[in-house]
Amino acid sequence: MSRENRRFRGEPGRARKVRWVLGLLGPYRLRIVATFFAVVAASLTSLAPPYLAGQAIDSGILADDEAALARIVLAFALVTVAFALASYAQAYLVGWIGTRVLQDLREQVFRHLQKMSIGFFTRNRPGALISRMTNDIEALNQLISQGIVTLFSNLLTLVGVVVILLLLDWRLALITFAVLPLLFLTGMVFRTFSAGAFRETRERISAITSHLQETISGVRVVRSFGQEERHMARMEELNQANREANMRTVYLNASYFPATELLTALGTSAILLFGGYQAINGQIMIGVVVAFIGYLQLFFDPIQQLAQLYATYQQGMAALDKIFILLDTEPDVVDLPGSADPGPLEGRIEFDRVSFSYGDGNEPEPTWAVREIELEIEPGQTVALVGSTGAGKSTMAKLITRFYDPQHGRVLVDGRPLTEYHQRSLRAQMGIVPQEGFLFSGTIGENISFGRPDASADEIAAAADAVGARPFIERLPDGIETEVGERGVKLSAGQRQLVSFARVILASPRIMILDEATSSVDVQTERTIEAALDRLLSERTSVVIAHRLSTIQRADRIVVLDHGRIVETGSHDELLAGNGYYERLYSAWTG
Repeated sequence: MSRENRRFRGEPGRARKVRWVLGLLGPYRLRIVATFFAVVAASLTSLAPPYLAGQAIDSGILADDEAALARIVLAFALVTVAFALASYAQAYLVGWIGTRVLQDLREQVFRHLQKMSIGFFTRNRPGALISRMTNDIEALNQLISQGIVTLFSNLLTLVGVVVILLLLDWRLALITFAVLPLLFLTGMVFRTFSAGAFRETRERISAITSHLQETISGVRVVRSFGQEERHMARMEELNQANREANMRTVYLNASYFPATELLTALGTSAILLFGGYQAINGQIMIGVVVAFIGYLQLFFDPIQQLAQLYATYQQGMAALDKIFILLDTEPDVVDLPGSADPGPLEGRIEFDRVSFSYGDGNEPEPTWAVREIELEIEPGQTVALVGSTGAGKSTMAKLITRFYDPQHGRVLVDGRPLTEYHQRSLRAQMGIVPQEGFLFSGTIGENISFGRPDASADEIAAAADAVGARPFIERLPDGIETEVGERGVKLSAGQRQLVSFARVILASPRIMILDEATSSVDVQTERTIEAALDRLLSERTSVVIAHRLSTIQRADRIVVLDHGRIVETGSHDELLAGNGYYERLYSAWTG
């Protein structure tokens, strides 16, 4: 959780949200003060025209005083210019602050996401997280950048109009105020029914974003199985639910705002009737009635805008609830106080009675991914983890890299528990090649140097050559500068994997983890990788998860897992001679 958000944790919900929003605005105090003066100036200058129009009628036109009329018109022009300048300053400052707050908020949420543990991303759909970064932050920005200014300027205008109305004619003012209870009652009904409706719209758009992200990411699978119609039907279902949720807000707005307009018209009609009767009988000046009619619009407009602001407030609060849920989620794996940079590692790995479950481990009967693991891997040794699917091989690799912490026992590197090391400095000395190499948009060279952005062109080329990737790179039109596309779609699976190997070798890790690294490549590419494996694994501690016999037989030691437990260890020949679990696996592999 971010430091800013942690400071307000434990406070009552609404108070906490307000303090957090004010915290976002804190760095821009001077511009906020300037915005305050611009809003005050714009609000005050907006109050002058109706009064000046009334004076022009009474003191100029009816009094047949051209000089007075000219002075009033000049004053009207000056006020209009002042209003225009103040409004420009207000709009510019609000826009500037809003865009900066939006930028800060996105960076804060993104930084928080970068701190989250791997388990967080397995529990949350990417589309929902993207929706937090886009739709919800944009909704909150509307509240921060426009809502606060709208609230202040309209309240200021409303107070100013009330004072002016009372000064002009208190009897007409009381008639105007008579419609306020009805307006407030209408607003309360609108607020009651709109809260849930706006919250549901945030849920629906998040679901659409999630489905869209999954469909685009998995488009090859969708096409391969001919499931386009199924995905289109699901999108239509989500889109229909989103339309229905939004239509509820449309119905509310369509009912509320005409109702307020009707009440406004009734108030205006009452003023015209009573004020006109008084003017006919000489009890009030005509200019006062004209000014009063002008101020009525300034009186009812802020009330309507404040009601509209409540819709923005509901959307912003619904978005803020989701952002708070995200920011309140703490990483499962954190750097403990006193953790340090490990320095150059030797590469000794130990599992000390390690048990781990992907749940919290406190269930009545936890499902253990690995249980009571005791294992020592010497520096420079290559250990192959074998076993059937679900035996716990990949889980052990994730524990070594501290993507997860075990519920019981300890994982140690060089005799010290992983919790005593900074995660980033520890992983900087680990190289991981997953089953399917993930590449980022950019060139092949940029992907190879991902772990070492400062690497020279010669070092990048040497890394590509070390894993046998140079031949295919040289055949490409732009060579090392070839764009790979999103997720590396312009390269074959084997080419992506070679680039992944080159990326790891350039980082020069002390500990290598190969998680089924050759299972998704063709035979020719596998041979290219195998030819490089001896150099890759030399003098490095290596943990290899594989089903390919050639990779397993190359290992110094084989660890056989079954249902999360180690059942056998030894060399290939020793395990075959033992006629145990490994021998049965070997027989299955060889047919």
